[in-house]
Amino acid sequence: MNYLKYLSLVVLLCVSVAPREAKGADQPNVLWIYLEDVSRWFSCYGEPLIETPNIDALADAGIRFDRFYTPAGVCSATRSAQVLGVMQTTFGVHQHRSSRNNAPKGSKHDGIGMIHLPDGVKTLPQIFKDDGFYTFNQSGKDDYNFVFAMEDLYSPNSNQNWWRDRPKGKPFFGQIQLKGGKLGGKAPTVIDREVVTVPPYYPDIPEVREEIAHHLDCILETDRQVGEIIAALKEDELWDNTFIFLHSDHGYKLHRDKQFLYEGGINMPLIVTGPGIKGGQVRDDLISGIDLAPTSLTVAGLPVPDWMEGRDFLAKDYVPRDYVIAARDRCDYTIERIRAVVTPKFKYLKNYLTDRPFMQPSYKDPWPVSIRFREMMANGEMNEEQLTFFGPQKPAEELYDLENDPHEINNLAEDSDYAPILEEHRQILDDWVAETGGGIKPESDEGLIQVLYRWRDKAVNPEYDKVRDQLLPPTEKAAKKKKK
Repeated sequence: MNYLKYLSLVVLLCVSVAPREAKGADQPNVLWIYLEDVSRWFSCYGEPLIETPNIDALADAGIRFDRFYTPAGVCSATRSAQVLGVMQTTFGVHQHRSSRNNAPKGSKHDGIGMIHLPDGVKTLPQIFKDDGFYTFNQSGKDDYNFVFAMEDLYSPNSNQNWWRDRPKGKPFFGQIQLKGGKLGGKAPTVIDREVVTVPPYYPDIPEVREEIAHHLDCILETDRQVGEIIAALKEDELWDNTFIFLHSDHGYKLHRDKQFLYEGGINMPLIVTGPGIKGGQVRDDLISGIDLAPTSLTVAGLPVPDWMEGRDFLAKDYVPRDYVIAARDRCDYTIERIRAVVTPKFKYLKNYLTDRPFMQPSYKDPWPVSIRFREMMANGEMNEEQLTFFGPQKPAEELYDLENDPHEINNLAEDSDYAPILEEHRQILDDWVAETGGGIKPESDEGLIQVLYRWRDKAVNPEYDKVRDQLLPPTEKAAKKKKK
């Protein structure tokens, strides 16, 4: 059976996309439709409560990927990795919103802790731009954890009108950022809160039902926006010559999804369509977010730089991955370190900081659902399945059978029957860390100082203590704002 499955995948890969000729008059365009905080709750992925006809139309025209994993469960780390084609840990850009200059201008800390890419390393839009493509980023979210200049990445005055301001006939690489799960009140209320399904790792309370239903509302509005993009491409006679990559940076905002490395945080939607791609395909091999950059370059006929770690998953000679890696590190002021190894059937997680629970203080704490969670935790109102995440303890290791336990509740790490599988996954992670560094070293003092300037007394992890007394007091303007 495994042989037949592998043979079917090889055949599928051979017909996924026709080989591209060198750049010429019919040079294809590449468009990323980048969804923010969007889980893969589309009807083409089997979501029963809503219809997403425009996203489904993309899947019908191309390939739906069922095992696409983002490199992290938070936006800046994922976006940094995907725009470079390397794991965020490789160049030290894995701490959420690092390389931000939050210190007072002109102070002794002004500009410390900034992260520069190695000489010669460029972002994906910069590579396209340097090769003569028109590049744009509609809505403008970059959120990269390294120093960069907008003028190096994007064509002048290019972020307001999609591809329509480019010189006639010039090929483009563009990103259209859709707010997705962050639409808030801009998403009309459609879904009945009483009919949604609550996964077993969350308590079935009105606040959770509201979050789930609202996310479905956001997806409905996102699907409408995707329809507008498709219509514009067809109106401008670009549909037949544009590769489209529709994908999300990570899962929706609830606590065990966004920022963490469970399936709801990193197993995201990916749909790819374009010239030469056979429609209606579904692939279940493992794809990493770092594969988007090299694949985008290759379909456009451009060479892939040596520094990229990703693979062209549309290549005729593509070799499917044996595993993918994901990483969780500091998010805002919450210091954490988790690594995940995903193989075709299992997921292994290593929790490096077992001195603190999963539910550390975080930016989510003021939300009504967070307040209710903490009340239930304090009152002993959560069951055993919910306490796998909301309890006071964090295991050093987790191992889940994704086929039989898709909610990742039954931790097999201490089950002797799975000891060989546990050791196999440990070794994969150990080898990867040995080869790449794995981002295991603590964040620099300079980086922590910049975090403290942004978050001040909300930053309560002990790692901040060694640099806390170096901070300058808040400015008068900031102090007045804090009193309000």
